[in-house]
Amino acid sequence: MLAIRSSDAKAGQLPGFFVSGNLLGKIVRLLHTMLRVGDLEQSISFYCDVLGMSLLRRKDYPDGRFTLAFLGYGPESENTALELTHNWDTDSYEKGTGFGHLAIAVPDVYAACEQIRAKGGRVVREAGPMKHGTTVLAFVEDPDGYQIELLSEK
Repeated sequence: MLAIRSSDAKAGQLPGFFVSGNLLGKIVRLLHTMLRVGDLEQSISFYCDVLGMSLLRRKDYPDGRFTLAFLGYGPESENTALELTHNWDTDSYEKGTGFGHLAIAVPDVYAACEQIRAKGGRVVREAGPMKHGTTVLAFVEDPDGYQIELLSEK
């Protein structure tokens, strides 16, 4: 799911992100990515305690029997968020073959893997150069099996 919000601001004038595109003549940015999770508390713990995000907001929808939690590395007004959707009557989901991974920039991929492992996170591809290239990357997996790519900050 891709959600966008438009603004009449000019490129480079919006705080917290660089804008290089537009839609219908309006400046746009990526607002959030949504993942469905089986155990909301476990997922919030992973993204906050292991990957260093903050819980930005959370709301239960009793009539719909679901909860939305938004996490990120800064305010939603300036940063893309991760939306975790927990449907109360669903314990797990099929990943399918269409979704690839999330990506996070880190200062040091090797050190990030060690820190994530020390906090109980699962590293599924050790830090090192990508195949057929020089970019250093690694992959970790969240409690629901979604992969997160770690890339060196550029």
